[in-house]
Amino acid sequence: MITTDFIPGSPCWIKLSTPDVDPTVAFYRGVIGWDAVSAGPDTAGYVLFQKDGKSVGGVDPLMAEDARSVWTVYFTCSDADATARTAEGLGGTVHMKPIDVLDLGRAAEISDPQGGRFGVWQAGSFPGFEVADAAGSVCWTELYTPDAQRAMEFYADLFGWGFQDMDTPGDSTQTYTLLTPAGAGDERMHGGLMQTDTAAIPGAEGRAYWHPVLAVADCDAAVAQVRAGGGQVFMGPEDAEGVGRLSVAHDPFGAEFVLLTPSPE
Repeated sequence: MITTDFIPGSPCWIKLSTPDVDPTVAFYRGVIGWDAVSAGPDTAGYVLFQKDGKSVGGVDPLMAEDARSVWTVYFTCSDADATARTAEGLGGTVHMKPIDVLDLGRAAEISDPQGGRFGVWQAGSFPGFEVADAAGSVCWTELYTPDAQRAMEFYADLFGWGFQDMDTPGDSTQTYTLLTPAGAGDERMHGGLMQTDTAAIPGAEGRAYWHPVLAVADCDAAVAQVRAGGGQVFMGPEDAEGVGRLSVAHDPFGAEFVLLTPSPE
């Protein structure tokens, strides 16, 4: 699962870009119980989400008026510049060229050939989130894509990920592919990939997209807070055998995320 031992190709951060930071912070405070603190005067309004004093993600204001509010999942890499060049050579698009973020690290934002946008992070003094796989933090990542085979080829070549297919509970026709960092065992599975018609998903417009799965102690209570805070619930809460109780939701500005209360086992 996701840990704070950031081996190459593993998730290390999530960032939400939103048109209005203050109400967004208030929404996630109600749903997840996150606190928010400024990342500093030289960070262009960047805010850190924290749980019990530990950083679990970030939020920043959208710079382009027509940009969509979205969560971006970042993956650890040893060289952001080389990773960005490799991604372009594989048919991906570099949306944000590698830049230094103070002394914290070096970042780039890329999309795969189907449009799934993600970030890469070359750590400096800051390796990534300070807690994971616990209530109030990231416990999984997911990619919905219109072309699973091409997506797997891209991420295998870029990060060296391993893949393992499983049937979706209750739907033997749908394949869910588990993602593992290069050379890691099953205990380091960090996400899933599923082929789906993203043209039918609000805001996706036919493109692939990543979203985070956020662990909560009580999925039903968190979903009630989504509705109370002006968000939308698209699925659940419902039980998934061997996984837990989960729900798919959008925040008030349309960014998608999943809430999960994991099964005790």
